[in-house]
Amino acid sequence: MSTSLLTLAWKSLANRGVSVALTILSIVLAVMLFLGVEKIRTGVRTSFDSTISDTDLIVGARGGAINLLLYSVFRLGDPTANIGWDTYQLIASAPDVDWAVPISLGDSHRGYRVVGTTQAYFDHYRYGRRQPLALADGRAFDGTHEVVLGAEVARQLDYGLGGFIRLSHGIGDVSFAEHSGHDFEIVGILAPTGTPVDRSVHVSLESIEAIHVGWESGAPPSGQAAGETLDAGTLEPDSITAVLVGVSSPIRVLGLQRQINTYQGEALSAIMPGVALSQLWQVIGAGETAFKAISLLVVVVGMTGILTALSAGLNERRREMAVLRATGARPRDIFALLILEAASLAAAGAVIGILLAQIGFAIIARSVATRYGLDLAGGPGVTEILVLGAVTLAGALLGAWPAWRAQRNALADGLSIRL
Repeated sequence: MSTSLLTLAWKSLANRGVSVALTILSIVLAVMLFLGVEKIRTGVRTSFDSTISDTDLIVGARGGAINLLLYSVFRLGDPTANIGWDTYQLIASAPDVDWAVPISLGDSHRGYRVVGTTQAYFDHYRYGRRQPLALADGRAFDGTHEVVLGAEVARQLDYGLGGFIRLSHGIGDVSFAEHSGHDFEIVGILAPTGTPVDRSVHVSLESIEAIHVGWESGAPPSGQAAGETLDAGTLEPDSITAVLVGVSSPIRVLGLQRQINTYQGEALSAIMPGVALSQLWQVIGAGETAFKAISLLVVVVGMTGILTALSAGLNERRREMAVLRATGARPRDIFALLILEAASLAAAGAVIGILLAQIGFAIIARSVATRYGLDLAGGPGVTEILVLGAVTLAGALLGAWPAWRAQRNALADGLSIRL
């Protein structure tokens, strides 16, 4: 009987093609929106979590932990102040420090941030699961006026090895002057990482100092001849923006952090990236919850279409129910028929929604990963299976009310109609 009921349910749905199609469409759109929000939400978390790894501390000027993390790692926001070069040297030479990578920010190139650093950046920076940076082409910079581009910078601006670029003073939209007379040769292009490294322009600290000679007042130099050759050995920076620190032993991290935070020579903040990320998720947790609630609400609205479609069609199907009863169908068979219809509508909408979402993710995955560092690739997983099961079950439950009404009134309503 179950097989015949299933066949009857599908034939009944096919007979009401327009209303059934609209109901399924509402479920498809709801499922696609829910999966899109979930994929982006988890992708953002994964992207942020994988941006930097194997770095024990980030040291910068005294300020908020989240702000220090954002501008030093994610290239978002602006630093509150710099820290002295002498302070960096003191940190780098501390007994518990295994390595230290200085970072200097403040310039840009066509909207992309410039990162002044040293060779240690390429040796010690890790992302994802402790993956090192790799050069897709060329080599690391060696001295002044050489630049290594992130993968997205090279791709978006169509740059290649041997080309020359010029840096601008300031960040993003506030860049108001070029460092004229200082053309940088592109000597390397990094392999894609899916992190802000792809959107960064890397030069040496000596290069940062060279292009800022004469800028002490904050305005372009007037007396210095363009392109004047400077001795890189004398271009030791007075200050830097932040320091990435690797500690020799994990048990020494907290002790070193406390020493840096209580250092009397300069107001410093030392943060652990993982802890700062946790604080960031707490801050934006309300927004995440709101997006999730909205997507769930859309799914609920889509699911109510099943209840509306079945309830609205009961009066039109009174003759059908009476004929079924007259041909031997029991009340529980009528009840099961409408439950099957509701569950079938929900399952069909969920399956189509999942498939369309996966196709959409596959189409845009590469572009989104390159531009925003979000991983939308991969086939259906646990989330999709849970969505399919939850939507199908919810459809069956929503069909219970019209099913109960149909099996209770089928015989009486059907016999009251003149054939």
